[in-house]
Amino acid sequence: MPKDRIIAVGLLTQQDIDVLGQGFSRLWPVDETPCFTDLLQAIDDADRELEKHSELTADMPMPPAR
Repeated sequence: MPKDRIIAVGLLTQQDIDVLGQGFSRLWPVDETPCFTDLLQAIDDADRELEKHSELTADMPMPPAR
């Protein structure tokens, strides 16, 4: 699994980007393209899988404390 996870996908104007400033270091402009819809779907699918995995591990009993 990659070290850095996607934490947000958004539609920003140039003004939004200007307000975010230098601290907003990773930005990937996306033109209107069908691939963007596929990207959003892949993110949603991955998020559902992560949530399902988290729910499964949360139901597992904790090992006894030492």
